[in-house]
Amino acid sequence: MSDNKLKIAIVGAGMGGLAVAATLRQVGIEVAVYEQASRFGRIGAGIQMMPNSMKVLRGIGVEDKLRQVAFAPYSHLNRVGDTGEIMRELPMPEALYGAPYLCMHRADLHDALASVVPSDIIHLNKKLTGLEQNGGPVTLQFADGTTATADAVIGADGVHSVVRDIVVGPDAPVHKGRIAYRAVFRADLMGGFDIGPSRTKWWGKDRHIVIYYTARDKSELYFVTSVPEDAGWMTKESWSAKGDVNELREAYAGFHQDVRNVLNACPDCHKWAILEREPLPTWSKGRVALLGDSAHPMTPYMAQGAATSIEDSAILARCLKDVGAADIEAAFKRYEAHRKPRTSMVQAISSANTWMQGGDHDTSWLYGYDAWNADLDRPASNPQTNKAA
Repeated sequence: MSDNKLKIAIVGAGMGGLAVAATLRQVGIEVAVYEQASRFGRIGAGIQMMPNSMKVLRGIGVEDKLRQVAFAPYSHLNRVGDTGEIMRELPMPEALYGAPYLCMHRADLHDALASVVPSDIIHLNKKLTGLEQNGGPVTLQFADGTTATADAVIGADGVHSVVRDIVVGPDAPVHKGRIAYRAVFRADLMGGFDIGPSRTKWWGKDRHIVIYYTARDKSELYFVTSVPEDAGWMTKESWSAKGDVNELREAYAGFHQDVRNVLNACPDCHKWAILEREPLPTWSKGRVALLGDSAHPMTPYMAQGAATSIEDSAILARCLKDVGAADIEAAFKRYEAHRKPRTSMVQAISSANTWMQGGDHDTSWLYGYDAWNADLDRPASNPQTNKAA
Protein backbone atom coordinates (compact mmCIF):
# COMPACT_ATOMS: atom_id res chain seq x y z
CA MET A 1 0.00 0.00 0.00
CA SER A 2 1.25 3.46 -0.86
CA ASP A 3 2.35 5.65 2.06
CA ASN A 4 0.01 8.25 0.64
CA LYS A 5 -3.22 6.62 1.83
CA LEU A 6 -6.17 7.66 -0.28
CA LYS A 7 -9.45 9.00 0.97
CA ILE A 8 -12.34 8.51 -1.44
CA ALA A 9 -15.87 9.90 -1.23
CA ILE A 10 -18.73 7.78 -2.59
CA VAL A 11 -21.95 9.48 -3.61
CA GLY A 12 -24.87 7.12 -3.15
CA ALA A 13 -25.51 4.31 -0.68
CA GLY A 14 -27.34 1.89 -2.92
CA MET A 15 -26.06 -1.53 -3.96
CA GLY A 16 -23.13 -0.17 -5.97
CA GLY A 17 -22.21 2.50 -3.44
CA LEU A 18 -22.09 0.11 -0.49
CA ALA A 19 -20.34 -2.57 -2.55
CA VAL A 20 -17.55 -0.22 -3.63
CA ALA A 21 -17.24 1.10 -0.07
CA ALA A 22 -16.64 -2.48 1.06
CA THR A 23 -14.17 -3.35 -1.72
CA LEU A 24 -12.17 -0.14 -1.29
CA ARG A 25 -11.89 -0.69 2.44
CA GLN A 26 -10.57 -4.17 1.75
CA VAL A 27 -7.60 -2.71 -0.15
CA GLY A 28 -6.83 -0.19 2.59
CA ILE A 29 -8.53 2.90 1.19
CA GLU A 30 -10.40 5.25 3.53
CA VAL A 31 -13.95 5.93 2.35
CA ALA A 32 -16.91 8.11 3.24
CA VAL A 33 -20.37 7.51 1.79
CA TYR A 34 -22.86 10.34 1.19
CA GLU A 35 -26.52 9.49 0.64
CA GLN A 36 -29.33 11.96 -0.03
CA ALA A 37 -32.06 9.85 1.62
CA SER A 38 -32.84 10.29 5.30
CA ARG A 39 -33.10 6.54 5.92
CA PHE A 40 -33.01 3.20 4.16
CA GLY A 41 -36.46 1.81 3.30
CA ARG A 42 -37.63 -1.68 2.41
CA ILE A 43 -38.68 -1.09 -1.20
CA GLY A 44 -40.93 -3.92 -2.40
CA ALA A 45 -38.87 -5.57 -5.09
CA GLY A 46 -36.90 -8.72 -5.72
CA ILE A 47 -33.41 -9.02 -7.13
CA GLN A 48 -31.37 -11.81 -8.68
CA MET A 49 -27.70 -12.28 -7.88
CA MET A 50 -25.96 -14.38 -10.53
CA PRO A 51 -22.64 -16.21 -10.04
CA ASN A 52 -20.70 -13.28 -11.55
CA SER A 53 -21.85 -10.86 -8.83
CA MET A 54 -21.97 -13.53 -6.11
CA LYS A 55 -18.18 -13.97 -6.51
CA VAL A 56 -17.72 -10.32 -5.55
CA LEU A 57 -20.16 -10.64 -2.65
CA ARG A 58 -18.25 -13.70 -1.46
CA GLY A 59 -15.04 -11.66 -1.49
CA ILE A 60 -16.49 -8.95 0.76
CA GLY A 61 -17.95 -11.47 3.19
CA VAL A 62 -21.71 -11.36 2.65
CA GLU A 63 -22.38 -14.62 0.80
CA ASP A 64 -23.21 -16.64 3.92
CA LYS A 65 -25.63 -13.98 5.18
CA LEU A 66 -27.46 -14.04 1.83
CA ARG A 67 -27.61 -17.84 1.70
CA GLN A 68 -29.51 -17.78 5.00
CA VAL A 69 -32.39 -15.73 3.58
CA ALA A 70 -32.34 -16.09 -0.21
CA PHE A 71 -34.00 -18.62 -2.50
CA ALA A 72 -31.66 -20.70 -4.67
CA PRO A 73 -33.47 -21.50 -7.95
CA TYR A 74 -32.83 -24.78 -9.69
CA SER A 75 -32.59 -23.11 -13.08
CA HIS A 76 -33.22 -20.26 -15.46
CA LEU A 77 -36.44 -21.50 -17.03
CA ASN A 78 -37.89 -19.85 -20.13
CA ARG A 79 -41.40 -20.79 -21.20
CA VAL A 80 -43.87 -19.77 -23.91
CA GLY A 81 -46.34 -17.41 -22.31
CA ASP A 82 -49.59 -19.12 -23.25
CA THR A 83 -48.75 -22.82 -23.69
CA GLY A 84 -46.01 -23.13 -21.09
CA GLU A 85 -43.74 -24.92 -23.57
CA ILE A 86 -40.11 -24.85 -22.45
CA MET A 87 -38.02 -22.64 -24.75
CA ARG A 88 -34.74 -23.04 -22.90
CA GLU A 89 -33.71 -24.16 -19.46
CA LEU A 90 -30.30 -23.56 -17.89
CA PRO A 91 -29.79 -25.47 -14.64
CA MET A 92 -27.62 -23.37 -12.31
CA PRO A 93 -25.77 -25.65 -9.90
CA GLU A 94 -23.08 -23.85 -7.94
CA ALA A 95 -20.36 -25.90 -9.60
CA LEU A 96 -21.29 -24.58 -13.06
CA TYR A 97 -19.79 -21.12 -12.58
CA GLY A 98 -18.15 -21.44 -9.18
CA ALA A 99 -20.75 -19.52 -7.18
CA PRO A 100 -24.46 -19.81 -6.36
CA TYR A 101 -27.40 -18.19 -8.08
CA LEU A 102 -29.68 -16.56 -5.49
CA CYS A 103 -32.98 -14.67 -5.59
CA MET A 104 -33.86 -12.35 -2.72
CA HIS A 105 -35.61 -9.21 -1.58
CA ARG A 106 -33.61 -6.11 -2.51
CA ALA A 107 -33.65 -4.98 1.11
CA ASP A 108 -31.96 -8.21 2.20
CA LEU A 109 -29.10 -7.59 -0.23
CA HIS A 110 -28.84 -3.97 0.90
CA ASP A 111 -28.82 -5.02 4.55
CA ALA A 112 -26.08 -7.56 3.86
CA LEU A 113 -23.92 -4.95 2.15
CA ALA A 114 -24.56 -2.43 4.93
CA SER A 115 -23.43 -5.01 7.49
CA VAL A 116 -19.84 -4.86 6.19
CA VAL A 117 -19.66 -1.04 5.95
CA PRO A 118 -19.33 0.82 9.28
CA SER A 119 -22.42 2.93 9.87
CA ASP A 120 -20.34 5.90 11.00
CA ILE A 121 -18.90 6.39 7.50
CA ILE A 122 -22.38 6.55 5.90
CA HIS A 123 -23.74 10.09 6.00
CA LEU A 124 -27.48 10.46 5.33
CA ASN A 125 -29.36 13.60 4.26
CA LYS A 126 -26.46 14.61 2.03
CA LYS A 127 -27.85 15.68 -1.34
CA LEU A 128 -24.99 16.55 -3.67
CA THR A 129 -25.23 19.90 -5.43
CA GLY A 130 -21.76 20.38 -6.83
CA LEU A 131 -18.17 19.20 -7.17
CA GLU A 132 -15.01 21.27 -7.46
CA GLN A 133 -11.64 19.93 -8.55
CA ASN A 134 -8.59 21.83 -9.70
CA GLY A 135 -6.08 19.09 -10.36
CA GLY A 136 -6.01 18.13 -6.70
CA PRO A 137 -8.47 16.99 -4.04
CA VAL A 138 -12.19 17.20 -4.84
CA THR A 139 -14.62 19.26 -2.79
CA LEU A 140 -18.21 18.04 -2.52
CA GLN A 141 -20.98 20.54 -1.89
CA PHE A 142 -24.30 19.51 -0.35
CA ALA A 143 -27.76 21.02 -0.23
CA ASP A 144 -27.54 21.52 3.54
CA GLY A 145 -24.65 23.93 3.04
CA THR A 146 -21.91 21.58 4.20
CA THR A 147 -18.87 20.46 2.23
CA ALA A 148 -16.46 17.53 2.26
CA THR A 149 -13.08 16.94 0.67
CA ALA A 150 -11.56 13.74 -0.70
CA ASP A 151 -8.74 12.64 -2.98
CA ALA A 152 -11.35 11.34 -5.44
CA VAL A 153 -15.10 10.89 -5.85
CA ILE A 154 -17.06 7.89 -7.10
CA GLY A 155 -20.55 8.60 -8.35
CA ALA A 156 -22.76 5.64 -7.45
CA ASP A 157 -25.91 7.74 -7.34
CA GLY A 158 -28.03 5.79 -9.80
CA VAL A 159 -30.02 6.60 -12.90
CA HIS A 160 -30.65 10.18 -11.80
CA SER A 161 -26.96 10.71 -11.09
CA VAL A 162 -25.92 14.23 -10.21
CA VAL A 163 -22.31 13.13 -10.55
CA ARG A 164 -22.95 11.95 -14.13
CA ASP A 165 -24.41 15.33 -15.02
CA ILE A 166 -21.21 16.92 -13.74
CA VAL A 167 -18.93 14.48 -15.59
CA VAL A 168 -20.64 14.33 -19.01
CA GLY A 169 -23.47 16.86 -18.81
CA PRO A 170 -27.22 16.27 -18.50
CA ASP A 171 -28.59 13.48 -20.68
CA ALA A 172 -32.14 12.68 -21.71
CA PRO A 173 -33.38 9.15 -21.09
CA VAL A 174 -35.16 7.42 -23.96
CA HIS A 175 -38.59 5.89 -23.51
CA LYS A 176 -39.30 3.10 -25.99
CA GLY A 177 -42.93 2.60 -25.07
CA ARG A 178 -42.64 -0.01 -22.35
CA ILE A 179 -43.60 -0.07 -18.69
CA ALA A 180 -43.03 -2.60 -15.94
CA TYR A 181 -45.33 -3.83 -13.23
CA ARG A 182 -43.82 -5.41 -10.11
CA ALA A 183 -44.91 -6.76 -6.76
CA VAL A 184 -43.62 -8.69 -3.77
CA PHE A 185 -46.25 -10.55 -1.76
CA ARG A 186 -46.78 -13.45 0.63
CA ALA A 187 -46.85 -16.85 -1.04
CA ASP A 188 -49.65 -18.07 1.23
CA LEU A 189 -52.01 -15.75 -0.65
CA MET A 190 -51.85 -18.26 -3.51
CA GLY A 191 -53.73 -20.88 -1.54
CA GLY A 192 -51.12 -23.60 -1.80
CA PHE A 193 -50.11 -23.04 -5.44
CA ASP A 194 -46.34 -23.49 -5.90
CA ILE A 195 -44.59 -21.65 -8.73
CA GLY A 196 -41.93 -24.36 -8.92
CA PRO A 197 -38.22 -24.61 -8.15
CA SER A 198 -36.96 -22.26 -10.87
CA ARG A 199 -36.90 -18.61 -11.77
CA THR A 200 -39.27 -18.59 -14.72
CA LYS A 201 -39.57 -16.08 -17.53
CA TRP A 202 -42.78 -16.38 -19.52
CA TRP A 203 -42.46 -14.95 -23.03
CA GLY A 204 -45.37 -13.47 -24.96
CA LYS A 205 -45.30 -11.85 -28.39
CA ASP A 206 -44.91 -8.31 -27.07
CA ARG A 207 -44.61 -8.78 -23.31
CA HIS A 208 -43.09 -10.99 -20.66
CA ILE A 209 -43.24 -11.71 -16.95
CA VAL A 210 -40.52 -13.05 -14.64
CA ILE A 211 -41.57 -14.87 -11.46
CA TYR A 212 -39.49 -16.21 -8.58
CA TYR A 213 -39.40 -16.73 -4.82
CA THR A 214 -37.42 -14.17 -2.81
CA ALA A 215 -37.17 -16.12 0.45
CA ARG A 216 -35.33 -19.33 1.25
CA ASP A 217 -38.48 -20.81 2.82
CA LYS A 218 -40.57 -19.81 -0.24
CA SER A 219 -42.77 -17.61 1.95
CA GLU A 220 -42.53 -14.62 -0.41
CA LEU A 221 -42.47 -14.24 -4.17
CA TYR A 222 -41.88 -11.53 -6.72
CA PHE A 223 -42.77 -10.81 -10.30
CA VAL A 224 -41.74 -8.13 -12.74
CA THR A 225 -43.14 -7.54 -16.21
CA SER A 226 -42.57 -5.59 -19.39
CA VAL A 227 -45.60 -4.50 -21.40
CA PRO A 228 -46.13 -1.95 -24.17
CA GLU A 229 -47.76 1.21 -22.88
CA ASP A 230 -47.45 4.91 -23.41
CA ALA A 231 -45.70 6.26 -20.35
CA GLY A 232 -46.47 9.92 -20.86
CA TRP A 233 -47.74 9.84 -17.27
CA MET A 234 -44.21 9.16 -16.08
CA THR A 235 -41.14 11.14 -17.07
CA LYS A 236 -38.73 9.65 -14.55
CA GLU A 237 -37.79 6.18 -13.44
CA SER A 238 -39.81 5.73 -10.27
CA TRP A 239 -40.20 2.76 -7.96
CA SER A 240 -43.13 4.22 -6.04
CA ALA A 241 -45.92 4.79 -8.59
CA LYS A 242 -48.93 2.58 -7.92
CA GLY A 243 -50.25 0.32 -10.65
CA ASP A 244 -53.77 -1.02 -11.23
CA VAL A 245 -53.73 -4.75 -10.48
CA ASN A 246 -56.85 -5.29 -12.62
CA GLU A 247 -55.15 -3.67 -15.61
CA LEU A 248 -52.16 -5.91 -14.96
CA ARG A 249 -54.31 -9.04 -14.92
CA GLU A 250 -55.99 -7.98 -18.14
CA ALA A 251 -52.59 -7.47 -19.79
CA TYR A 252 -51.77 -11.14 -19.10
CA ALA A 253 -55.23 -12.63 -19.58
CA GLY A 254 -54.00 -14.80 -22.45
CA PHE A 255 -51.07 -16.24 -20.52
CA HIS A 256 -50.76 -19.68 -18.94
CA GLN A 257 -52.87 -20.51 -15.90
CA ASP A 258 -49.74 -20.59 -13.71
CA VAL A 259 -49.12 -16.93 -14.50
CA ARG A 260 -52.74 -16.02 -13.91
CA ASN A 261 -52.68 -17.83 -10.56
CA VAL A 262 -49.87 -15.54 -9.44
CA LEU A 263 -51.50 -12.36 -10.70
CA ASN A 264 -54.91 -13.29 -9.29
CA ALA A 265 -53.31 -13.69 -5.85
CA CYS A 266 -51.38 -10.43 -6.03
CA PRO A 267 -53.03 -7.82 -3.76
CA ASP A 268 -51.47 -4.72 -5.34
CA CYS A 269 -48.59 -3.65 -7.54
CA HIS A 270 -46.32 -0.82 -8.62
CA LYS A 271 -45.41 0.28 -12.12
CA TRP A 272 -42.65 2.33 -13.68
CA ALA A 273 -41.55 3.45 -17.11
CA ILE A 274 -38.59 1.56 -18.53
CA LEU A 275 -36.25 4.29 -19.68
CA GLU A 276 -32.96 3.70 -21.46
CA ARG A 277 -29.74 5.59 -22.11
CA GLU A 278 -26.98 5.12 -24.63
CA PRO A 279 -23.48 4.16 -23.39
CA LEU A 280 -21.61 7.23 -22.16
CA PRO A 281 -18.56 8.59 -24.00
CA THR A 282 -16.53 8.54 -20.77
CA TRP A 283 -16.95 7.39 -17.19
CA SER A 284 -14.57 9.81 -15.53
CA LYS A 285 -13.41 13.40 -15.45
CA GLY A 286 -10.25 14.13 -13.54
CA ARG A 287 -10.59 12.54 -10.13
CA VAL A 288 -14.31 11.84 -10.44
CA ALA A 289 -15.56 8.49 -11.78
CA LEU A 290 -18.92 6.81 -12.27
CA LEU A 291 -20.04 3.34 -11.20
CA GLY A 292 -23.13 1.20 -11.74
CA ASP A 293 -26.35 2.78 -12.98
CA SER A 294 -24.76 6.22 -13.08
CA ALA A 295 -22.28 4.88 -15.68
CA HIS A 296 -24.26 2.21 -17.52
CA PRO A 297 -27.98 2.12 -16.68
CA MET A 298 -29.76 -0.77 -18.38
CA THR A 299 -33.14 -2.41 -18.71
CA PRO A 300 -33.94 -5.13 -16.15
CA TYR A 301 -34.28 -7.88 -18.76
CA MET A 302 -30.98 -9.67 -17.97
CA ALA A 303 -31.01 -9.05 -14.19
CA GLN A 304 -27.59 -7.44 -14.51
CA GLY A 305 -28.09 -3.84 -13.36
CA ALA A 306 -27.03 -4.31 -9.75
CA ALA A 307 -24.81 -7.25 -10.70
CA THR A 308 -22.65 -5.17 -13.02
CA SER A 309 -22.39 -2.37 -10.46
CA ILE A 310 -21.12 -4.93 -7.95
CA GLU A 311 -18.61 -6.18 -10.54
CA ASP A 312 -17.54 -2.55 -11.06
CA SER A 313 -16.79 -2.22 -7.36
CA ALA A 314 -14.25 -5.05 -7.33
CA ILE A 315 -12.49 -3.84 -10.49
CA LEU A 316 -12.35 -0.26 -9.27
CA ALA A 317 -10.85 -1.33 -5.95
CA ARG A 318 -8.23 -3.42 -7.74
CA CYS A 319 -7.33 -0.51 -10.03
CA LEU A 320 -6.98 1.90 -7.08
CA LYS A 321 -5.05 -0.47 -4.84
CA ASP A 322 -1.51 0.73 -4.12
CA VAL A 323 -1.79 3.92 -6.20
CA GLY A 324 -1.06 7.40 -4.92
CA ALA A 325 -3.15 10.50 -5.47
CA ALA A 326 -1.18 11.38 -8.60
CA ASP A 327 -2.21 8.08 -10.21
CA ILE A 328 -5.95 8.26 -9.58
CA GLU A 329 -6.87 9.50 -13.05
CA ALA A 330 -4.89 6.72 -14.73
CA ALA A 331 -6.51 4.16 -12.43
CA PHE A 332 -9.96 5.43 -13.40
CA LYS A 333 -9.09 5.12 -17.11
CA ARG A 334 -7.83 1.57 -16.56
CA TYR A 335 -11.09 0.68 -14.80
CA GLU A 336 -13.17 2.10 -17.65
CA ALA A 337 -11.09 0.42 -20.37
CA HIS A 338 -11.67 -2.97 -18.76
CA ARG A 339 -15.32 -2.56 -17.81
CA LYS A 340 -16.92 -0.51 -20.58
CA PRO A 341 -16.89 -3.14 -23.37
CA ARG A 342 -18.62 -5.64 -21.09
CA THR A 343 -21.27 -3.31 -19.70
CA SER A 344 -21.99 -1.84 -23.16
CA MET A 345 -22.58 -5.36 -24.47
CA VAL A 346 -24.89 -6.20 -21.57
CA GLN A 347 -26.77 -2.93 -22.12
CA ALA A 348 -27.32 -3.77 -25.80
CA ILE A 349 -28.45 -7.37 -25.23
CA SER A 350 -30.69 -6.36 -22.35
CA SER A 351 -32.27 -3.60 -24.42
CA ALA A 352 -33.02 -6.07 -27.22
CA ASN A 353 -34.57 -8.46 -24.66
CA THR A 354 -33.26 -11.59 -26.35
CA TRP A 355 -31.23 -13.13 -23.51
CA MET A 356 -32.09 -16.82 -22.93
CA GLN A 357 -35.10 -16.58 -25.25
CA GLY A 358 -34.07 -19.75 -27.02
CA GLY A 359 -31.19 -21.49 -28.75
CA ASP A 360 -28.02 -22.57 -27.05
CA HIS A 361 -25.91 -19.42 -27.05
CA ASP A 362 -22.97 -19.16 -24.66
CA THR A 363 -23.67 -17.90 -21.13
CA SER A 364 -20.21 -18.43 -19.66
CA TRP A 365 -18.93 -15.00 -20.73
CA LEU A 366 -21.58 -13.42 -18.49
CA TYR A 367 -21.98 -15.72 -15.51
CA GLY A 368 -18.42 -17.06 -15.48
CA TYR A 369 -16.77 -13.64 -15.16
CA ASP A 370 -14.68 -13.22 -12.01
CA ALA A 371 -14.01 -9.57 -11.20
CA TRP A 372 -11.45 -10.50 -8.51
CA ASN A 373 -9.22 -12.32 -10.99
CA ALA A 374 -9.97 -10.79 -14.41
CA ASP A 375 -7.00 -9.36 -16.33
CA LEU A 376 -7.28 -5.62 -15.68
CA ASP A 377 -5.33 -4.75 -18.81
CA ARG A 378 -7.67 -6.56 -21.17
CA PRO A 379 -11.28 -5.61 -21.91
CA ALA A 380 -13.72 -7.79 -19.99
CA SER A 381 -15.05 -10.83 -21.83
CA ASN A 382 -17.95 -10.53 -24.21
CA PRO A 383 -19.62 -12.79 -26.80
CA GLN A 384 -17.76 -11.15 -29.66
CA THR A 385 -14.43 -12.45 -28.44
CA ASN A 386 -15.88 -15.44 -26.55
CA LYS A 387 -12.81 -15.31 -24.33
CA ALA A 388 -12.73 -15.04 -20.59
CA ALA A 389 -11.13 -11.90 -19.22
